[in-house]
Amino acid sequence: MLRMEIALFLVLSFVSYVYFSAERRLTPLHRTFGTLLTVLLVHLVFDCATVYTVNHLDTIPRLVNDGLHRIFIGSMVLVVYLFYKYISILVQEETGKGRPFERPAVIFLAAAELGAALLPVHYAVTPQGNYSDGIHVMVCCYGAVAFYLLVSAWILLRSWQQLHPRKRIAIGGALAIEILVCLLQAFNPTWLISGMGMTLMTLTFYLTLENPEILRGELVEQKMSMLYLKSQVNPHFLYNTLDTIRIQAQLNGDRQVADLLMRLVDFFRLSVKMDGQLVALDDELELVEAYLDLMCCRYPELTVNYDIDPELGGVLVPNFILQPVVENSLLHGLRNKGYRGSVTICARRGESPECLELLVTDTGSGFAPGVKEHVEYMLRNYDRQPPKLEGNSIGLLNVQKRIKLLCGRDCGLSYADNPEGGVIARLVLRITEEEAK
Repeated sequence: MLRMEIALFLVLSFVSYVYFSAERRLTPLHRTFGTLLTVLLVHLVFDCATVYTVNHLDTIPRLVNDGLHRIFIGSMVLVVYLFYKYISILVQEETGKGRPFERPAVIFLAAAELGAALLPVHYAVTPQGNYSDGIHVMVCCYGAVAFYLLVSAWILLRSWQQLHPRKRIAIGGALAIEILVCLLQAFNPTWLISGMGMTLMTLTFYLTLENPEILRGELVEQKMSMLYLKSQVNPHFLYNTLDTIRIQAQLNGDRQVADLLMRLVDFFRLSVKMDGQLVALDDELELVEAYLDLMCCRYPELTVNYDIDPELGGVLVPNFILQPVVENSLLHGLRNKGYRGSVTICARRGESPECLELLVTDTGSGFAPGVKEHVEYMLRNYDRQPPKLEGNSIGLLNVQKRIKLLCGRDCGLSYADNPEGGVIARLVLRITEEEAK
């Protein structure tokens, strides 16, 4: 049995090394999983120790044995609490629902840890092997595991229809494994396999939801989509702009033609230059400004306004994130009004100091009947749809996917009606103090 505990520790140590060495943005979900890995490793160390000491009651001092068992049970309670917390955060990010059991879960954690430290420890001695039992184990071990598993199962069933199938299977499979191991342990106390159950549950989450290779594959997928978008910048835009330049050359002097050519060159120079996942907000806005300058020349009754917080110019944002949204406002909002109206771009800090808010407001024709619901459904269920390489929503869907992947699930793109007519596109991105210089 001790050999099994050592093997579990070595396997989890390797998983932890791979997980912590992978580059990722530390969202609350990832931080919780990282804490879970760390605490479980500590728990397995004391699991190994107690597997040995409980079978050597005649040679190990009672005080040492009791102390090791208290830490072992206390770390187990913390591990199952972290399982619950990970599942609750995952479901919250996926569905937008709150975490109604958060306060009771924390209170129960404090009570169980207090019990693990103070309740008397008792040991059962049998021909098949020794194990700890009595009120210490029943209340702190079985009680805590049952409470957190039941709460996690309730959270899963409550949000079953709204969860992505892969996440339903991962959470359900992990809970099923832990429940099965707990039942086997309850009916065969000398097996001492609780560590195996928690390790298998953690590996289930790791292999299906937290594997760096899966996340890296999604990043590559999104980068390919972005490169495709950049290589397919509406050919009609290029042709129409060049035609505008030709006509303008016949009507005006060379100065305006030179200016138009300069802005066109700026646009393509910037779009090719910014090939990293993250770029400074100033660079992203410069690209959008070059695009809008050309559009304003083609459509003189189109006006553009900027409201940019100068302190945010150095903040890093996903590359090529604004231009598809701005283009969507023009093509699906202002085009129906003959490009008569305005577009306002605003950059400001969000409600949270860690968030940047970008607003693209137009005074176009607004949403056609049924379109807003379609767009909201597409953006809400972005992860259930493959990246689009054709169609009217190519830009918006891939913008949403990239924001969620690079900034976290609490960030993203959303739309609202503009009280003055038209629509407001709202992009919430995550920033850090190191970036906001």
